[in-house]
Amino acid sequence: MITCVGHMLGMELLSPLGGRVPVPTHLLYRAQDPLLVELLFHDPVYGPIPWVVSREPLARGMPAPSGEGDIRVWPTGTGPRALLHILPAPPDGSARLVAPLPALAHWLWRTYELVPAPRKADALDLDGRLDRFLEGLT
Repeated sequence: MITCVGHMLGMELLSPLGGRVPVPTHLLYRAQDPLLVELLFHDPVYGPIPWVVSREPLARGMPAPSGEGDIRVWPTGTGPRALLHILPAPPDGSARLVAPLPALAHWLWRTYELVPAPRKADALDLDGRLDRFLEGLT
């Protein structure tokens, strides 16, 4: 049984001056944690830098601007050259990343095949977790 969906993606970090720095990124989605996706940015000096974000803002930001707080997402362009802009805002500053929208959309679609949006609460097994918690109290 498949429990995770991974994909390597060539993202780019946009500098304030307009330059672009390639950032190889490993996208990872685990069915055991259906609300989140992990992005591992591969830095040649520091190694992999993990960032965990909710899956929903990525999906909502593909057709139109979305997000607030720790992430904003918006598309530009159309067709195979379309880009998805991702603006994470960690506590120590922010960075603007761009990713090829078609490749990211395909990977995201595979995550929804694994755990569809309407069933994400089922994948969490909230009833089972609550039962185990309550049993521990007795």
